[in-house]
Amino acid sequence: MKIIQRIALALVIIGAINWGLIGLFQFDLVATLFGGQDAAFSRVIYTLVGLSGLVCLTLLFAPMDEEVERRENAQGNRNLNYSTEFGEENDLSELKDENDK
Repeated sequence: MKIIQRIALALVIIGAINWGLIGLFQFDLVATLFGGQDAAFSRVIYTLVGLSGLVCLTLLFAPMDEEVERRENAQGNRNLNYSTEFGEENDLSELKDENDK
C-alpha cells in the first residue's frame, strides 16, 4: 500500500503545482502538455489527481512514525518500581524499645 500512497502523493503534488500555476499565471500545465482541458488524456490526468487526493486523505489520519515510536516506548516503560527513593527505612523496633523505658 505504501507504493500506491507514494504515487498518489506525487500526483497530488503535481496537481498542487498545476493549481498554483493556474492561480498565479492563468497557465494550465496539464492542459498545455496533453492537448487542452477537453482532451481525453488531460481528463484522465485530472481524474487521477482527484483520486490521488482521496487516497492521500488516509495519510492525514495515519499516525506518524514518531507517534508510533512514542506510543511503543510508553508501553515498554510501564514497569513500575514501587520502592522508595528516600533511602533505607528506619528500624521502628528501636523506637519502640525507647518508648518502653
